[in-house]
Amino acid sequence: MELEAAKYIGAGLAIGIGAIGAAIGEGIAASKALEAIGRNPEASGKITPIMFVAMAITESTGIYALVIALIILFA
Repeated sequence: MELEAAKYIGAGLAIGIGAIGAAIGEGIAASKALEAIGRNPEASGKITPIMFVAMAITESTGIYALVIALIILFA
């Protein structure tokens, strides 16, 4: 019974910490991109696609955390 409880705690910590990190990273990326667009609106065509790529890479960290949590639960 203790092993199963440890699995649930480990999976919860894995996804929780992973999701917090990804959310903070995406928030910082979006805020800096919007700040740059606010300072130079003509550059929004160049900044927006780069922001989306950066946010996708940052979100992959959260997806990796989800995969690890699922491996912990079902392996």
